[in-house]
Amino acid sequence: MLYDLHELQRAFLSPLAAFTSTGSKLFTNPYSPLSYTPLSRQIAAGYELVHRLGKEYEKPAWGLNSTIINGKSVGISEHVAARRPFCNLINFKRENEQGLNNPKVLLVAPLSGHHATLLRATVNELIPDHDVYVTDWIDARMVPVSEGPFHLNDYVTYIQDFIRILGPDLHVMAVCQPTVPVLAAVSLLHTQAESCVPRSLILMGGPVDARKSPTQVNRLATTKSYSWFENNLIERVPVRYPGAGRKVYPGFLQHAGFIAMNPDRHMQSHYDFYLSLLEGDGEDAEAHRRFYDEYNAVLDMPAEFYLDTIKVVFQEYKLAKGSWVIDGVRVNPADIKNTALFTIEGELDDISGQGQTKAAQDLCSSLPKELRKHYVAPKCGHYGIFSGRRWRNLIAPKVKEFIRSNA
Repeated sequence: MLYDLHELQRAFLSPLAAFTSTGSKLFTNPYSPLSYTPLSRQIAAGYELVHRLGKEYEKPAWGLNSTIINGKSVGISEHVAARRPFCNLINFKRENEQGLNNPKVLLVAPLSGHHATLLRATVNELIPDHDVYVTDWIDARMVPVSEGPFHLNDYVTYIQDFIRILGPDLHVMAVCQPTVPVLAAVSLLHTQAESCVPRSLILMGGPVDARKSPTQVNRLATTKSYSWFENNLIERVPVRYPGAGRKVYPGFLQHAGFIAMNPDRHMQSHYDFYLSLLEGDGEDAEAHRRFYDEYNAVLDMPAEFYLDTIKVVFQEYKLAKGSWVIDGVRVNPADIKNTALFTIEGELDDISGQGQTKAAQDLCSSLPKELRKHYVAPKCGHYGIFSGRRWRNLIAPKVKEFIRSNA
C-alpha cells in the first residue's frame, strides 16, 4: 500500500517539478525578458529549490571519461565484465591499458540504498594506478520475479564468482555494508582451499561486529524485532515496473530514514543552496546539485537480502560469533592464511562505530602480523572514508601503498 501511495504522490509532483524547472529557466535565461524583472533572481531560486525537492532522481551516470596517467590525459570507457540478475560487474578500461600492468582491484559497492555511483570518488582516485572493477547493483524493482529471490548468502556467492572470474592476482576492497559478506566470501575460498584467493582484502567502515560502539543504525536494528522490519518496511513492487510483485525494501523508505537521521543538516543545506542561487555563487550551488543528485537517487533492495542482513549482521552477529553457515560450510575467517588484511575506520563515523571494522583483525587470527594493518582516519565521518578531501589525502595513499606492497 505504501508503495502505491508513493507512486500516486510522484504522479502529482511530476507536473509541479516540470513547471518549476521551466519557471526557473524563464527567470534566469538572458534571452528571456522575465530574467530582467524585479525579484527575478529570488523567483528563479525559489522555483529551482521546489523543483529539486519535488523531482524524481534517477541513477546518476558514472561520468568518469578520462584520468591522468604519467602527466597525460587517458580516456576511460565502461565495460560489463560479467552479468548477474541483481548485479553487473563493471570494468573501467583505460586507453592503451596493456602496457600499464597495474594491480587489479575489485571494489565492492554497498547494496544499502544508494547506487554504486556513490563510490565515484573512490573509483576516480584508484583508476590511474589500478585496473578497477566495481559491483554495480541493480535496482530490485527492475528485476523480474522470475529471476527468483536474492538473499545475503547469494551476495556472498556473487562475490566469490567475481573473484574467480578476475583471478588470483586480485585485491578486494569493500566499503561499508559489504565488509561482512566480502569477509565471508574470502573466508570460504580459503576454507575450501581454492586457488583464486585474493592477495589482499581492504575493509572500510563496515559492521563486521556491530556490537562494538553501537550507533543509531545499530540501535534501531536491536530495539525492533525481526517481525517489525518484515511487517513495516517490506512492500511489493507496483505493476508498472519489470519487478512487479517482488518484495522489496523500497528506496523511498530508505531515503526517508537517511533524512530522518540528520533533518536539521539537510534543511540547512537546502537553505544555503537557496542563498547561493540568490548571491550568484554558481560553484556552491553546483556542488549542492551534484551531492543531492547522488544522495537522493536510491534503489529498492530485495526483501530477503535486507531481512537477512538485519538478522545475521545486526541482531545475531553471526560472523562475529562464528555461527554463520552458508551452504553447509561455517564461515571461519581464521582460515584466511595468506590474504593481507587492511581495516580502515573513521574517527567520527556515525554509521559504523569504531571497532566494528577492526573486529576483522581478531577474527582473522591466523594471519601473521606483517600481513595486517589498521588505520583510523582522524576527524573523518562515514562518507569521508571513501570520498572527499580526507579520502584523497589521507586514506587513498595508504590503500595504494598497501596494495603495492602486497602485489
